[in-house]
Amino acid sequence: MFTRRELIRAAGQAALLTTVVHTRVSAQSPRVFCLFSKHLPELNWGDLGRAVKDAGFEGVDLTVRPGGHVLPERAADDLPRAIEALTAQGVKVPMITTDLTSANAPAARPILQAAAKAGVRYFKTGYWRYSSSPDVRAQVAAAGTALEGLAALAREYGIEMGFHNHQAYIGAALWDIAPHIDRLDARWAGYYFDPRHAVAEGGGGAWKAATHLVASRLKMVAVKDCRWVKSAKGWAIENCPLGEGQVDWTFVGRVLGDAQFAGPISVHLEYEIPPGTTHTLDAAKRDLAVARRFLT
Repeated sequence: MFTRRELIRAAGQAALLTTVVHTRVSAQSPRVFCLFSKHLPELNWGDLGRAVKDAGFEGVDLTVRPGGHVLPERAADDLPRAIEALTAQGVKVPMITTDLTSANAPAARPILQAAAKAGVRYFKTGYWRYSSSPDVRAQVAAAGTALEGLAALAREYGIEMGFHNHQAYIGAALWDIAPHIDRLDARWAGYYFDPRHAVAEGGGGAWKAATHLVASRLKMVAVKDCRWVKSAKGWAIENCPLGEGQVDWTFVGRVLGDAQFAGPISVHLEYEIPPGTTHTLDAAKRDLAVARRFLT
Protein backbone atom coordinates (compact mmCIF):
# COMPACT_ATOMS: atom_id res chain seq x y z
CA MET A 1 0.00 0.00 0.00
CA PHE A 2 1.45 3.38 -1.06
CA THR A 3 1.06 6.48 1.05
CA ARG A 4 -0.40 9.61 -0.54
CA ARG A 5 3.03 11.24 -0.47
CA GLU A 6 4.62 8.27 -2.26
CA LEU A 7 1.92 8.32 -4.94
CA ILE A 8 2.45 12.04 -5.56
CA ARG A 9 6.22 11.51 -5.76
CA ALA A 10 5.80 8.63 -8.23
CA ALA A 11 3.43 10.67 -10.38
CA GLY A 12 5.88 13.56 -10.43
CA GLN A 13 8.75 11.28 -11.45
CA ALA A 14 6.63 9.80 -14.23
CA ALA A 15 5.72 13.27 -15.50
CA LEU A 16 9.37 14.30 -15.47
CA LEU A 17 10.37 11.18 -17.40
CA THR A 18 7.64 11.87 -19.96
CA THR A 19 8.92 15.44 -20.38
CA VAL A 20 12.51 14.26 -20.87
CA VAL A 21 11.48 11.62 -23.41
CA HIS A 22 9.30 14.14 -25.26
CA THR A 23 12.17 16.64 -25.36
CA ARG A 24 14.56 14.07 -26.78
CA VAL A 25 12.08 12.89 -29.37
CA SER A 26 11.33 16.48 -30.41
CA ALA A 27 15.02 17.31 -30.63
CA GLN A 28 15.63 14.31 -32.88
CA SER A 29 12.61 14.93 -35.10
CA PRO A 30 13.39 16.13 -38.63
CA ARG A 31 12.91 19.85 -39.12
CA VAL A 32 9.98 20.84 -41.29
CA PHE A 33 11.01 23.14 -44.14
CA CYS A 34 8.14 25.40 -45.19
CA LEU A 35 7.68 27.80 -48.07
CA PHE A 36 6.28 31.21 -47.15
CA SER A 37 2.96 31.35 -49.01
CA LYS A 38 3.37 35.10 -49.61
CA HIS A 39 5.48 34.25 -52.66
CA LEU A 40 2.69 32.36 -54.46
CA PRO A 41 -0.29 34.70 -54.02
CA GLU A 42 -1.90 33.66 -57.29
CA LEU A 43 -2.41 30.01 -56.23
CA ASN A 44 -5.50 28.74 -54.44
CA TRP A 45 -5.09 26.55 -51.38
CA GLY A 46 -5.04 23.21 -53.19
CA ASP A 47 -2.70 24.37 -55.95
CA LEU A 48 -0.45 25.98 -53.34
CA GLY A 49 -0.14 22.73 -51.43
CA ARG A 50 0.59 20.75 -54.58
CA ALA A 51 3.22 23.24 -55.79
CA VAL A 52 4.96 23.37 -52.42
CA LYS A 53 4.99 19.58 -52.18
CA ASP A 54 6.36 19.19 -55.72
CA ALA A 55 9.11 21.71 -54.92
CA GLY A 56 10.36 19.46 -52.11
CA PHE A 57 8.99 21.28 -49.06
CA GLU A 58 7.27 19.51 -46.18
CA GLY A 59 5.11 22.42 -45.12
CA VAL A 60 3.56 25.83 -45.74
CA ASP A 61 4.02 29.02 -43.72
CA LEU A 62 0.50 30.26 -44.39
CA THR A 63 -0.35 33.98 -44.54
CA VAL A 64 -3.42 34.88 -42.46
CA ARG A 65 -3.38 38.65 -42.83
CA PRO A 66 -4.71 41.34 -45.19
CA GLY A 67 -3.95 40.26 -48.75
CA GLY A 68 -2.89 36.81 -47.59
CA HIS A 69 -4.13 33.35 -48.48
CA VAL A 70 -6.65 33.62 -45.65
CA LEU A 71 -8.18 37.00 -44.81
CA PRO A 72 -8.28 37.74 -41.06
CA GLU A 73 -12.00 38.54 -41.07
CA ARG A 74 -12.66 35.18 -42.74
CA ALA A 75 -10.36 33.12 -40.54
CA ALA A 76 -13.07 31.35 -38.52
CA ASP A 77 -14.56 29.88 -41.71
CA ASP A 78 -11.70 29.85 -44.20
CA LEU A 79 -8.65 28.87 -42.14
CA PRO A 80 -9.89 25.32 -41.40
CA ARG A 81 -10.83 24.91 -45.06
CA ALA A 82 -7.44 26.20 -46.21
CA ILE A 83 -5.56 23.84 -43.91
CA GLU A 84 -7.69 20.91 -45.01
CA ALA A 85 -6.98 21.70 -48.68
CA LEU A 86 -3.25 22.02 -48.02
CA THR A 87 -2.87 18.88 -45.94
CA ALA A 88 -4.85 16.95 -48.56
CA GLN A 89 -1.89 17.61 -50.87
CA GLY A 90 0.53 16.01 -48.40
CA VAL A 91 2.02 19.13 -46.78
CA LYS A 92 1.85 20.33 -43.18
CA VAL A 93 0.82 23.73 -41.86
CA PRO A 94 2.84 24.01 -38.64
CA MET A 95 2.74 27.82 -38.57
CA ILE A 96 0.78 30.82 -39.75
CA THR A 97 1.93 34.39 -40.37
CA THR A 98 -0.40 37.07 -38.98
CA ASP A 99 -0.31 40.83 -38.55
CA LEU A 100 -1.56 40.65 -34.95
CA THR A 101 -0.14 43.32 -32.67
CA SER A 102 -2.86 43.29 -30.01
CA ALA A 103 -4.93 40.66 -28.27
CA ASN A 104 -7.84 43.09 -28.60
CA ALA A 105 -7.79 43.08 -32.40
CA PRO A 106 -11.17 41.84 -33.69
CA ALA A 107 -9.55 38.99 -35.61
CA ALA A 108 -7.17 37.85 -32.85
CA ARG A 109 -9.40 35.32 -31.14
CA PRO A 110 -10.99 33.88 -34.31
CA ILE A 111 -7.56 33.41 -35.93
CA LEU A 112 -5.87 31.75 -32.97
CA GLN A 113 -8.86 29.63 -32.07
CA ALA A 114 -9.29 28.36 -35.63
CA ALA A 115 -5.57 27.76 -36.07
CA ALA A 116 -5.15 25.85 -32.82
CA LYS A 117 -8.26 23.77 -33.46
CA ALA A 118 -6.90 22.83 -36.90
CA GLY A 119 -3.60 21.66 -35.40
CA VAL A 120 -1.39 24.66 -36.15
CA ARG A 121 1.27 24.86 -33.46
CA TYR A 122 2.82 28.32 -34.03
CA PHE A 123 1.84 31.80 -35.11
CA LYS A 124 3.94 34.84 -36.01
CA THR A 125 2.95 38.25 -34.70
CA GLY A 126 2.81 41.52 -36.61
CA TYR A 127 5.25 44.42 -36.21
CA TRP A 128 5.63 47.47 -33.98
CA ARG A 129 7.26 50.56 -35.51
CA TYR A 130 9.55 53.01 -33.80
CA SER A 131 8.03 56.48 -34.11
CA SER A 132 9.80 59.82 -34.19
CA SER A 133 9.34 60.13 -30.42
CA PRO A 134 12.64 60.34 -28.51
CA ASP A 135 11.17 58.16 -25.75
CA VAL A 136 12.42 54.84 -27.11
CA ARG A 137 11.93 53.03 -23.81
CA ALA A 138 8.23 53.86 -23.73
CA GLN A 139 7.77 52.54 -27.26
CA VAL A 140 9.51 49.27 -26.46
CA ALA A 141 7.51 48.95 -23.24
CA ALA A 142 4.26 49.39 -25.17
CA ALA A 143 5.28 46.61 -27.57
CA GLY A 144 6.15 44.45 -24.55
CA THR A 145 2.71 45.02 -23.07
CA ALA A 146 1.07 44.07 -26.36
CA LEU A 147 3.16 40.88 -26.51
CA GLU A 148 2.08 40.03 -22.98
CA GLY A 149 -1.55 40.18 -24.06
CA LEU A 150 -0.93 38.05 -27.15
CA ALA A 151 1.01 35.51 -25.08
CA ALA A 152 -1.94 35.21 -22.70
CA LEU A 153 -4.23 34.60 -25.67
CA ALA A 154 -1.79 32.04 -27.07
CA ARG A 155 -1.87 30.16 -23.79
CA GLU A 156 -5.66 30.28 -23.70
CA TYR A 157 -5.94 28.61 -27.10
CA GLY A 158 -2.87 26.38 -26.86
CA ILE A 159 -0.84 27.86 -29.73
CA GLU A 160 2.74 29.16 -29.45
CA MET A 161 3.69 32.74 -30.33
CA GLY A 162 6.85 33.71 -32.19
CA PHE A 163 8.15 37.30 -32.30
CA HIS A 164 9.79 38.08 -35.65
CA ASN A 165 12.87 40.31 -35.56
CA HIS A 166 12.48 42.43 -38.69
CA GLN A 167 14.81 45.18 -39.88
CA ALA A 168 13.73 48.72 -38.91
CA TYR A 169 11.03 47.62 -36.46
CA ILE A 170 11.06 47.31 -32.68
CA GLY A 171 12.99 44.18 -31.77
CA ALA A 172 15.00 44.04 -34.99
CA ALA A 173 18.29 43.77 -33.12
CA LEU A 174 16.59 41.64 -30.38
CA TRP A 175 18.36 43.38 -27.48
CA ASP A 176 15.53 45.85 -26.98
CA ILE A 177 12.66 43.36 -26.87
CA ALA A 178 14.41 40.44 -25.13
CA PRO A 179 13.86 41.69 -21.54
CA HIS A 180 10.11 41.86 -22.22
CA ILE A 181 9.91 38.41 -23.79
CA ASP A 182 12.03 37.01 -20.95
CA ARG A 183 9.13 37.77 -18.60
CA LEU A 184 6.64 35.72 -20.63
CA ASP A 185 5.94 32.01 -20.23
CA ALA A 186 8.48 30.27 -22.49
CA ARG A 187 5.96 27.52 -23.21
CA TRP A 188 3.79 29.98 -25.16
CA ALA A 189 6.06 32.87 -26.14
CA GLY A 190 9.39 32.94 -27.93
CA TYR A 191 11.04 33.98 -31.17
CA TYR A 192 10.53 33.59 -34.87
CA PHE A 193 14.22 34.19 -35.49
CA ASP A 194 15.41 35.74 -38.74
CA PRO A 195 19.21 35.64 -39.25
CA ARG A 196 19.00 37.95 -42.27
CA HIS A 197 17.45 40.76 -40.26
CA ALA A 198 19.74 40.11 -37.31
CA VAL A 199 22.73 40.58 -39.63
CA ALA A 200 21.20 43.73 -41.14
CA GLU A 201 20.86 45.28 -37.67
CA GLY A 202 24.08 43.97 -36.13
CA GLY A 203 26.41 43.05 -38.97
CA GLY A 204 29.55 42.83 -36.86
CA GLY A 205 29.54 40.40 -33.96
CA ALA A 206 26.38 41.65 -32.26
CA TRP A 207 24.08 39.54 -34.40
CA LYS A 208 25.83 36.35 -33.32
CA ALA A 209 25.52 37.33 -29.67
CA ALA A 210 21.83 38.07 -30.32
CA THR A 211 21.43 34.61 -31.86
CA HIS A 212 22.75 33.03 -28.67
CA LEU A 213 20.54 35.39 -26.65
CA VAL A 214 17.33 33.96 -28.15
CA ALA A 215 18.43 30.41 -28.95
CA SER A 216 16.81 28.78 -25.93
CA ARG A 217 13.40 30.25 -26.85
CA LEU A 218 13.26 29.63 -30.58
CA LYS A 219 9.85 28.68 -31.94
CA MET A 220 10.42 29.14 -35.67
CA VAL A 221 13.21 30.27 -38.00
CA ALA A 222 12.98 32.36 -41.18
CA VAL A 223 15.73 31.92 -43.78
CA LYS A 224 16.72 34.56 -46.31
CA ASP A 225 19.95 36.39 -47.11
CA CYS A 226 21.25 39.88 -47.87
CA ARG A 227 24.37 41.85 -48.71
CA TRP A 228 25.54 45.44 -48.70
CA VAL A 229 25.82 47.07 -52.14
CA LYS A 230 26.93 50.53 -53.18
CA SER A 231 24.93 52.53 -55.68
CA ALA A 232 24.83 56.15 -56.79
CA LYS A 233 22.67 56.80 -53.72
CA GLY A 234 25.19 55.23 -51.35
CA TRP A 235 25.32 51.96 -49.44
CA ALA A 236 22.14 49.89 -49.09
CA ILE A 237 21.09 46.40 -48.05
CA GLU A 238 20.05 44.18 -50.94
CA ASN A 239 18.24 40.86 -50.60
CA CYS A 240 19.85 37.98 -52.47
CA PRO A 241 19.56 34.21 -52.95
CA LEU A 242 20.33 32.09 -49.92
CA GLY A 243 24.05 31.52 -49.41
CA GLU A 244 25.12 34.48 -51.56
CA GLY A 245 24.95 37.10 -48.83
CA GLN A 246 26.48 37.95 -45.48
CA VAL A 247 24.66 35.52 -43.21
CA ASP A 248 27.05 32.94 -41.75
CA TRP A 249 24.84 29.89 -42.23
CA THR A 250 27.43 27.51 -40.80
CA PHE A 251 27.21 29.45 -37.53
CA VAL A 252 23.40 29.50 -37.63
CA GLY A 253 23.27 25.76 -38.22
CA ARG A 254 25.59 25.14 -35.30
CA VAL A 255 23.52 27.27 -32.93
CA LEU A 256 20.29 25.55 -34.00
CA GLY A 257 21.93 22.19 -33.40
CA ASP A 258 23.23 23.18 -29.97
CA ALA A 259 19.76 24.46 -29.06
CA GLN A 260 18.20 21.21 -30.32
CA PHE A 261 15.81 23.30 -32.38
CA ALA A 262 13.06 21.20 -33.95
CA GLY A 263 10.53 23.84 -35.06
CA PRO A 264 9.54 24.84 -38.59
CA ILE A 265 11.96 26.64 -40.91
CA SER A 266 10.30 29.06 -43.32
CA VAL A 267 12.06 29.83 -46.61
CA HIS A 268 11.53 33.39 -47.89
CA LEU A 269 12.32 34.66 -51.38
CA GLU A 270 12.59 38.42 -50.89
CA TYR A 271 15.03 39.08 -53.74
CA GLU A 272 13.99 39.97 -57.27
CA ILE A 273 12.71 37.00 -59.26
CA PRO A 274 11.25 37.13 -62.79
CA PRO A 275 7.43 37.09 -62.56
CA GLY A 276 5.61 33.77 -62.79
CA THR A 277 4.99 30.72 -60.63
CA THR A 278 7.62 28.63 -62.42
CA HIS A 279 10.40 31.13 -61.74
CA THR A 280 9.34 31.44 -58.10
CA LEU A 281 9.34 27.68 -57.59
CA ASP A 282 12.72 27.32 -59.30
CA ALA A 283 14.14 29.90 -56.87
CA ALA A 284 12.43 28.16 -53.97
CA LYS A 285 13.96 24.80 -54.89
CA ARG A 286 17.41 26.32 -55.09
CA ASP A 287 17.15 28.08 -51.73
CA LEU A 288 15.66 24.98 -50.13
CA ALA A 289 18.70 22.96 -51.20
CA VAL A 290 21.00 25.54 -49.60
CA ALA A 291 18.92 25.65 -46.42
CA ARG A 292 18.98 21.87 -46.10
CA ARG A 293 22.75 21.83 -46.58
CA PHE A 294 23.36 24.14 -43.64
CA LEU A 295 20.40 23.55 -41.36
CA THR A 296 19.89 19.78 -41.25
